[in-house]
Amino acid sequence: MNYYLDVLKKYAVFSGRARRQEYWMFFLFQVAALIIVSILDAVLGTSPWLYALFALGTLLPNLGVTIRRLHDTGKSGWWIFINFVPLVGFIWFIVLLATAGQPQPNQYGPDPKVLAA
Repeated sequence: MNYYLDVLKKYAVFSGRARRQEYWMFFLFQVAALIIVSILDAVLGTSPWLYALFALGTLLPNLGVTIRRLHDTGKSGWWIFINFVPLVGFIWFIVLLATAGQPQPNQYGPDPKVLAA
């Protein structure tokens, strides 16, 4: 849960680097939260307003952690637009997010694994 809250604390921070674990744990909690909110939305009969409000409210932290994850691999945040390439773009993007970060400092900052230890 701390991974999710740490990303929310960096609400619109697009600089720096994010470890794989930070990104994927945030992704896991985000998917779980969206499922819970959609169920709550259906039960309350407010569909899709509560879901849309939550998704919009967490858009910037999601974008921020994704860009920081790309920075950890040495890529610019602009690589997020690889998703628009039909068929292979999304697959290539997942590979980028799952790739290990650079162990040495890069142009985006020091290795977050060293900072966490």
